[in-house]
Amino acid sequence: MNDGKTKEQDSGVELEFDLGDPPQKVWRAVTIPELRERWLPKEALADPDAITVTPGQEVRYKLREDNPPFLESTVTFTVTPNATGGTCLRIVHELTNVRFLGMTKASANSNSPPLMLAA
Repeated sequence: MNDGKTKEQDSGVELEFDLGDPPQKVWRAVTIPELRERWLPKEALADPDAITVTPGQEVRYKLREDNPPFLESTVTFTVTPNATGGTCLRIVHELTNVRFLGMTKASANSNSPPLMLAA
């Protein structure tokens, strides 16, 4: 397995890994609850069943944090064969809470004059 590539998006993170195992084995690891439990605990899942499944190719789960503000997100696993007989595993983790989408990261020092708010 390689170290993988990571891309940050406004609403999440995208990871990509080249694995030496065949796609069928990786697919089992992301879809069979007993195998998935080793690295994606059921406590992190909002629902133990997948939201969407394209058999052998893609599966999406809904996650919910167990601490306030109890953010919800989705994680999508895409499994494709690579050129060496192994697997390309793409993981996209996206925030789905509508109230937090569109919020951008702002620097602590905006270099703008301070504003006073009326009570």
